[in-house]
Amino acid sequence: MQVLLLGGHGKVALHLTPLLLNRAWNVTSVVRNPDHEKEILALGQGRKGNLNVLISSLADVKSAADAQEILNKVMPDYVVWSAGAGGKGGPSNTIAIDQEAAKHFMTASFASTSVTKFLMISYLGSRKNQPPWMPDDQWAGVVRTNTEILPTYAKAKQEADEYMTALAYMRKREPAVTRPFQAINLRPGFLTDEPATRKVELGVTAKGRGSVTREDVAIVADLVLARDDVEGWIDLVNGEEGVEEAVERVAREKVDAVEGEDVEGMVKRFFS
Repeated sequence: MQVLLLGGHGKVALHLTPLLLNRAWNVTSVVRNPDHEKEILALGQGRKGNLNVLISSLADVKSAADAQEILNKVMPDYVVWSAGAGGKGGPSNTIAIDQEAAKHFMTASFASTSVTKFLMISYLGSRKNQPPWMPDDQWAGVVRTNTEILPTYAKAKQEADEYMTALAYMRKREPAVTRPFQAINLRPGFLTDEPATRKVELGVTAKGRGSVTREDVAIVADLVLARDDVEGWIDLVNGEEGVEEAVERVAREKVDAVEGEDVEGMVKRFFS
């Protein structure tokens, strides 16, 4: 498999890259800064798959055609969005990358003849409605984060997530579609740099402000990418369930944390 990893120098992506290579998959890691190329290429030493670095700024992706140019260079089977402005460049840069560039890559990927999976690494609080499983005090923390602490980031992530959800909804209703496509929205809580615990709470979680290690996020991303039966919104924090068992359960029960959101409203907003 050919994997296009967008945001390849991010901490989650740095953990994810060797996991994908160990599956004998080939990875093209997209980074903006050429100074990071050597560090990333070192992750490929001794792995089963091949690793390439593509120097390209996601801030320059202004259209689906721009995104398509990158897809044409790599011809990926899977696309992983692990990118973000990271608060740099002010609100306009956050909107340009976390929202607009992400949407352009989704548009191009869903229309591609080669891409069969798109995994978006989003965040737990990226939703507009209180889910039925989340207590009021936890939801109040999500609302405060989205409105007072990280309002631009929250707006950008919600827009991208809803667009992806609407695209997936529309694609399933196309009568001529024969090629499978998995749209996976992995939604970790507050990210930490501790070593992986391999213990998670996955699918839905009452912990609106829970945390998870970046390494555990990468492990879950790798596991769900390797399956053909996982899609939709998947919330993730550290917990008590073994990570392999948790992924198996989410797949078996077809868990989708989009419950409580207005999916038809998303479709109407983007496509009517």
